[in-house]
Amino acid sequence: MGRARRFVADHLDGCAPEQADDIRVCVSELVTNALQHTPAGRRFLVRIIRMDTAVRIEVHDASTATPHLCTPSDTDDRGRGLLLVSALADDWGYPTGTGPGKVVWAAFKVPRPAVATC
Repeated sequence: MGRARRFVADHLDGCAPEQADDIRVCVSELVTNALQHTPAGRRFLVRIIRMDTAVRIEVHDASTATPHLCTPSDTDDRGRGLLLVSALADDWGYPTGTGPGKVVWAAFKVPRPAVATC
């Protein structure tokens, strides 16, 4: 999980420090879910898509379990991952019917990069 956070952190140049922290938290939660729900021995993939005004983080895994928001009680020690993603990301979701496994993504709006002029 630490490796996935470092990978993403290395590609967040231009993001405000607070936003980079939010993105790292979401990566941790999505990767934790992938590790918990992917069959033993299978791998997962973290992908970063940079656009002019957004960063999209994708976690691809081999699980067929449908992601869903939980409503944990105060004493539950799990079930808050997607609640955090939902609270921190500007949007999140997962496509359906895309083949084996799944992709869960989180998107973050970022300021448009400054344009250099001569």
